[in-house]
Amino acid sequence: MHVLFAGGGTAGHINPALAVASALRARDATLKISYIGTKKGLESRLVPEAGYAFYTIDVAGFQRKLSVQNLKRNVSAVRKVFSASHDAKRLLKDLKPDVVVGTGGYVSGPVLREAVKLGIPTLIHEQNAFPGVTTKMLAPKVDRVLLAMPKAAQYLKCRTEPLIVGNPVRSALKTSTKPEARKKLGIPEGEPMLLSFGGSLGARPINEAIAGLMADRENQPPYYHIHATGKSGYQTTLALLKQMNVDIDGDRLRVREYIDDMDLCLAAADLVVCRAGAITLSELEVCGKPSILIPSPYVAENHQYHNAMSLCEAGAAVVIEEKDLTPERLSAAVRELLFDASRLNKMHQKALEIALPDAADQIAAAVMKLAAERN
Repeated sequence: MHVLFAGGGTAGHINPALAVASALRARDATLKISYIGTKKGLESRLVPEAGYAFYTIDVAGFQRKLSVQNLKRNVSAVRKVFSASHDAKRLLKDLKPDVVVGTGGYVSGPVLREAVKLGIPTLIHEQNAFPGVTTKMLAPKVDRVLLAMPKAAQYLKCRTEPLIVGNPVRSALKTSTKPEARKKLGIPEGEPMLLSFGGSLGARPINEAIAGLMADRENQPPYYHIHATGKSGYQTTLALLKQMNVDIDGDRLRVREYIDDMDLCLAAADLVVCRAGAITLSELEVCGKPSILIPSPYVAENHQYHNAMSLCEAGAAVVIEEKDLTPERLSAAVRELLFDASRLNKMHQKALEIALPDAADQIAAAVMKLAAERN
């Protein structure tokens, strides 16, 4: 059997595909797996590193903000739609996959559209509570639609009933325990711990609010705090903390550029402050972590806000929109939650209740079932 994946642009579209590919290989080591993406996307590095055959088409997304520069980009994107469809059709005829799986992003559009026309079984997986444009366009045409969050179904017209499967998450997150993680991080049991981050590149509003929170530590009971600034915010955040006379060399405060041991940090944390990307939220759910979510307002169709509200409505998170974010507001929210063991435990239970920890296996099963039905 040959399974072809299409999706890319951001890790949120690529990592789910790689997780499902791994689950498929675990079921059948002889399975052939290929991937179509773009040369410039993150997938051009991550997919070959994972050991899968990688092919490219030249396609670009449309810019929603009006400007002369974006108008030029959109004209170029329109031209690429036609060439991308032609290249996708050629690749599909050459590769002859048994099923094509789309995980979102503009690159999956032309690949799945052409696969439908060629009669190849197709399946898409939507990671967000508010579906992207590509998913909305493809949902009425593909054979199966798989969703991470039930809320997404109300925005889609599907040929068949969509299946709620969740988002695939790293296996290490399911196996790390709090005592073991705290021991490795040097954080004693019983001490409250806050984990905060704004993404791999960082988010200036979050870094600034966190700096204010750190400066307010003397007005809070003692707690441990690990914060990742992101690549672009590390030096500026350190300078801001120095200006605020925050002792970043203290044993309870750790400022990093990036968290490369997220399984340990999440397992050790009592409360998490972060953005509301779909994969991040699925990781919070699987780990049962109470959270303060600050959705990014700069993403397509404000989908992070919809993601965050899914957890908020379930009782697993508190949402602070970026327009309302201040150091004082964040400090108050942290103080209200971090030292209230009863409320944290309730939020912990609510997060676990909505978690779907076997998403990769469910998607892999759906892929194999679809291929078997059509062959």
